[in-house]
Amino acid sequence: MEQVSATRRTRPSGTDIDGVGIVAILHKPSGKEIVPQKQYRPPIDRVTIEVPAGLVDAGETLEQAAIRELREKTGYVSAVTQTSPVMFNDPGFCNTNLRMVHVSIDMSLPEIQDIKPQLEENDFIAFFTVQHQRPERSGKDRCNLSLSHEWDFDTEQRGQNAHDASSCP
Repeated sequence: MEQVSATRRTRPSGTDIDGVGIVAILHKPSGKEIVPQKQYRPPIDRVTIEVPAGLVDAGETLEQAAIRELREKTGYVSAVTQTSPVMFNDPGFCNTNLRMVHVSIDMSLPEIQDIKPQLEENDFIAFFTVQHQRPERSGKDRCNLSLSHEWDFDTEQRGQNAHDASSCP
């Protein structure tokens, strides 16, 4: 049987990393929140929920890429707190890899009070927050969702506070 594979050709020279995934933690008086995003993905013709992510540009460190990508996709300004080892996305098919970069967002900073994503024309991305809670003794994980910004994929109009959900499975 012939092995089918693909090779990413956009990796900047001088680095062994294609991209970054960003675990963004908001620090609010009410507690910590995590920032995932909804994004339309043409290869699967679906909207997915994922962490913000992006490719490392030439001459950029992975920390710089994470800060830039998070600001472009959400408007948040952040500081890197840790990075993961190299992770391969689909090693049975492709050599694409990334590092998860954890960032901290101080919600008291003035530049975060009026955030504006800097999305590219063909980006269909909406970010939201999930309250970080410790699992109860019952062993069940709980999370509360609060949509901060939503993209209407039909009309391409961005709105605020378009959806709230009290919990997720």
